[in-house]
Amino acid sequence: MTSRAVTSLTNPTVKAVRALHLRKERDETGLFVAEGLKAVIEGVETGHAPAILMHGPDASAHPLTKTAVAATLAANGEVIEVTQDILAKVSRRDNPQAVVGVFRQVFADLATLEPQAAHCWVALHRVRDPGNLGTIIRTADAAGCGGVILVGECCDPHSVEAVRATMGSIFAVPLIKASEAEFAAWRNGWPGSVVGTLLSAEVDHREAVYQRPTLILMGNEQQGLPPDMAALCDVNVKIPMRGRADSLNLSVATGIMIYAAA
Repeated sequence: MTSRAVTSLTNPTVKAVRALHLRKERDETGLFVAEGLKAVIEGVETGHAPAILMHGPDASAHPLTKTAVAATLAANGEVIEVTQDILAKVSRRDNPQAVVGVFRQVFADLATLEPQAAHCWVALHRVRDPGNLGTIIRTADAAGCGGVILVGECCDPHSVEAVRATMGSIFAVPLIKASEAEFAAWRNGWPGSVVGTLLSAEVDHREAVYQRPTLILMGNEQQGLPPDMAALCDVNVKIPMRGRADSLNLSVATGIMIYAAA
């Protein structure tokens, strides 16, 4: 395919990309939107060529834009030069990024994971906030974790909000989806420690034994780990609260646990 220019907000491709803000559309198409040249290049460099690449006229001369264009065309994707108005509509922002990529969703298979491939893995039970999820994915990438397992009904890691929060790490960290039953059965074969966090736990997170590979299991923002999930852990720990706050943001708590395991 070749590059082309589009100026109409009613163009079918523009409308299709805008629709990817809806989870129903992402689920049906298996596609998602990543905004910004940095995120798009992260995708390209990790072997994920865009299915659709949109860029403004001012971005076309940038060397990394040319790299993204070449990768998109080599993968038989579609490259479109668009106006600022189209970028704003697609991004739903007044000051949009100059480059937007549409990528195919990728999930790894729980049964094929190799625990020994990394020192630490993360499992999240029914996480609700896409910003938290995206930040956790980014933190897992920074710490060299093997992947993030989404247990039960979780928010969509490919929502625009979650992808923004990953800062490109959505392409670097394997994502896995599992039901509670699937995760419980699979966890029985885990070769290292499974560590959860509970406000009622008695073991300080700094004093726990983290046998590698360590699987960090975190509950959701409202309820934490329910009893059946906590029971799957070899040890449940607490992160001490010294001020008036009685809990931490989920992404902050997960980051502390990831680096404690590291």
